[in-house]
Amino acid sequence: MAIGEYSEERGALAAGSIQADGGRALFVRTDVRSWEDMDRLIGDTVARFGRLDIMVNNAGVLDGYATCLETSPELFDAVLAINLRGTFFGCKRALAEMVPAGYGKIVNISSVAGLVAQGGGLAYTSSKHAVVGLTRQVACEYGPAGVRTNAICPGSIATRLRETSREILGASAPDMQRGVGTASPERLRDIVPLGSRGTPEDVARVAVFLASAESDYLNGHALVVDGGWVAH
Repeated sequence: MAIGEYSEERGALAAGSIQADGGRALFVRTDVRSWEDMDRLIGDTVARFGRLDIMVNNAGVLDGYATCLETSPELFDAVLAINLRGTFFGCKRALAEMVPAGYGKIVNISSVAGLVAQGGGLAYTSSKHAVVGLTRQVACEYGPAGVRTNAICPGSIATRLRETSREILGASAPDMQRGVGTASPERLRDIVPLGSRGTPEDVARVAVFLASAESDYLNGHALVVDGGWVAH
């Protein structure tokens, strides 16, 4: 497995964990906003493992639920550069390996905010809707070449995304203490029928399914992992 991660510390820890369990892991420090970084990540992956079968585009940041009037041009550009352009770069570079091979699985991480409004702020919601559209377009364009492209739309998942968003966005980072992830238990139950937040493992299991042969007839789909949020 190859890991492209913005943080040297997090990337090295993830690779070390895989290796400790007996797996093979490669960590390449990657900023998904950079085509050169993405090209190096995939190039190093193919050099180490011989081919690229699966690409998971998971990099993303929140926008603090900033409304349109609250969103600065700088924040809008910063969020879309990671959430959308980074996903585009990942798809484009992966397809360059997968299309000649006649096979591949691309999994893009969108959000419930890619399907409905108010799952994030203006920039986040725009970016995640765009990821769903990008996924469907790539699925139609490259399904005939044997590449399956699908998206996962997580709901409220207990992660450190707020903290890492502040770290990555730096001076342009808004206040991250808004939104469903900071809601009271009563408010969370109003939004999520199962009444609780999900775990990273809930999302990872769906990603594993999409990467496996069991999902070979899925293409262009947006799988929702949200405890029933968008069922309202």
